[in-house]
Amino acid sequence: MKKYLLIILFATLYTLHATRSTATAQVTFKGAWIATVANIDWPSEEAIGNDSLQQAEMTFILDSLQSLGINAIIFQVRPTADALYESELEPWSHWLTGKQGRKPGYDPLDWMVQECHSRDMELHAWLNPYRINIATMKVDSLSYNHPFYQHPEWFWNYGKQWYFNPALPDAREWICMVVYDIVCRYNIDAIHMDDYFYPYPIAKRELPDTTDFARDPRGFTDIRDWRRDNVNITVQAISQTIHDANPNVQFGISPFGVYKEGSGLTNYYDLYADILLWIQNGWIDYVVPQLYWNIGNKRADYEQLAHWWANAVDSCNQQSAISNQPCALYIGMAPYRLGGAKELSAWREGNEIARQMRLNRTIPGIDGECFYSTRPLLRNPLHVCDSIKAIYNEN
Repeated sequence: MKKYLLIILFATLYTLHATRSTATAQVTFKGAWIATVANIDWPSEEAIGNDSLQQAEMTFILDSLQSLGINAIIFQVRPTADALYESELEPWSHWLTGKQGRKPGYDPLDWMVQECHSRDMELHAWLNPYRINIATMKVDSLSYNHPFYQHPEWFWNYGKQWYFNPALPDAREWICMVVYDIVCRYNIDAIHMDDYFYPYPIAKRELPDTTDFARDPRGFTDIRDWRRDNVNITVQAISQTIHDANPNVQFGISPFGVYKEGSGLTNYYDLYADILLWIQNGWIDYVVPQLYWNIGNKRADYEQLAHWWANAVDSCNQQSAISNQPCALYIGMAPYRLGGAKELSAWREGNEIARQMRLNRTIPGIDGECFYSTRPLLRNPLHVCDSIKAIYNEN
């Protein structure tokens, strides 16, 4: 995903949300992300372009996760406006076949749906809405039929990357078409998006959207409010698209772990993602804040943040216009940090993930957790897999 910037929480955060129950709560969602961008989790470099080896690797992954008690897979199927599934809209991913646009001998998403459901696991199709490339990927490697070349007017550049312009109705409509296509043709359980809406800020680099704002401010006088509204329109449209196509398919989002209560990076002020508004308006069915810090962290305390999100989601649900369909809260957790030589001592001594899982069960409103990401998890650092299995076996 990304390197997480340090934040400083307001001193009042803990006092507002420190009270917790001593009862043990049941969690219903036990998830794991499988990232395909840059072959983070799957397929391995050896398996690129090799269908049988890809399936063998994924079979091992799914069996291993199932043995831990995992019941939901968040599988990245659209990392850079490309596809790990059959699509007439966007080209096959080069992380799957070695060359963008090259067709494999099977449909990974269709195959994954069958494999997950046969193991009583949910399959959540993970899409990145705006991103066209990552910093190490040149746009001249994109296939000729990539939307970047078919509709160059839809995109802008920021740093070393290109993005769909969030201000353009045509770009939003395209993203909704992609979502609709997946929901209609695949027996998935959810559409999932992570924290990449507006790009993470680059020091001393302004976003290239002042001309768009001047052309159509839609009544806004502050460009920051206008940017948040651009994302709000996209999220609402995606939600409507999903639920019109199949009301049984959920829409979940995994935001950065801090909303706006801090002096460092936040969703609201830096990524222009107003998550609480989306919950309040009933646009998303679940939220998975990425709480990738340790308990007691001086700048971002996992315990304080877990309480904050539980209270915030509960408050939004009570105010929601769709009160009979509350948004669920799952916590995004970071086993990839365990045992790292450069990590804080909390990640190198004992098992921080086990501590956090046990804490989750004392906080009313936390309905589950999700681990990022699968490859480092299955390496079993500090025996984390044994801990996860033991805790899940308790309830």
